[in-house]
Amino acid sequence: MHDHDDHEHHHGDGCCGGHDHQPAPQAQAPQAHATVRQVDIPDRSDAPILVEVTRGSMVESRHRGRVVVVDAGARVVAHWGDVDGLIYPRSSNKALQAIPLIESGAADAYAVTDEELALACASHQGEAMHTERVAAWLDRLGLSVDDLECGAHLPTHEPTASALLAAGQKPTALHNNCSGKHTGFLAVAKHKGEKLAGYVRYQHPVQQRILGVIEQVTGHDLSRAPWGVDGCSIPTIGLPLGALALGMARLADPDSLPDRRAEAVMRLRRAWGKHPELVGGTGNFDTEVMRAANSAVLLKSGAEGVCCAVLPEHGLGIALKIEDGAPRAAGPAMAAVLKRLGVLPDTVWDGVATLAVAPVTSRKGEIVGEIRPTAVAVG
Repeated sequence: MHDHDDHEHHHGDGCCGGHDHQPAPQAQAPQAHATVRQVDIPDRSDAPILVEVTRGSMVESRHRGRVVVVDAGARVVAHWGDVDGLIYPRSSNKALQAIPLIESGAADAYAVTDEELALACASHQGEAMHTERVAAWLDRLGLSVDDLECGAHLPTHEPTASALLAAGQKPTALHNNCSGKHTGFLAVAKHKGEKLAGYVRYQHPVQQRILGVIEQVTGHDLSRAPWGVDGCSIPTIGLPLGALALGMARLADPDSLPDRRAEAVMRLRRAWGKHPELVGGTGNFDTEVMRAANSAVLLKSGAEGVCCAVLPEHGLGIALKIEDGAPRAAGPAMAAVLKRLGVLPDTVWDGVATLAVAPVTSRKGEIVGEIRPTAVAVG
């Protein structure tokens, strides 16, 4: 669903064409007590305000969003806003993209470890624990960083980025947060005897195989789905928010999936929960919540304010989208939803208090406000 603001443009006679110039009217003196109309920010049922940002005693910014919680039978357990509007999942569905790594037999053929499976599901921060493992995995495949088609960017872990720059080094594709996922793609292509170059393209068998998995697990026909190019150069496919949540629910409860796919899901889930530090990194929202929850919840954030959760003990999946794409709002909103559902004890929230309600700081590090969920989100 696309919302468009209606802007009417009125052009008076002769204002945009012709040369009929009229004398300028005399300026009117302003009224001494002109009435100023009060403007309220209306709430919207399709995208309520889920997060607000304070500075001092005032709310400075607000973020609208949508959330849906479903079970593996596609029953909507709870929702905030429109569940049918399309979104790009971005990196939130990496676990779905990693399923062919196991289903194809590539994981067994190349003795892929749980750590490497976690990296295949990761948006890692480019720390040494990430890049060294990806490099070793590539080497075992007989490949190198030059085979990765994800592009390079500075590590998102600031101390690692600073150390790299101080050493006069440039980032490589190993530092790309998707390098583990791409190594998994290369493993599949090599195992299947497919061309390695261009594995990121929409029509490449690697990507077509992934589309088939996403279509089956989310229950959504992708034959006419819009798609774009993700930051790491692979296709990202438009899905209804509810369909993405259903995909997460079927990761939580894969009983309805074909046996081989269900086995792949269980193996990925084990790796995901066993190595949360590889899925994100030091101080990362996903990593810290999973660690505090002892992996009772599996989290995966994506670009543009998307975040998904898998709740194996409850058989539920959650998909969340912040409408303006602000990543700062996704974590507090997801934390509020998890807390409202009562799926984690209070002791978990005590351990991640600064992630559930994040501080706003000055350049000197002084806390001057907070990023917090609204009453709509917390109930």
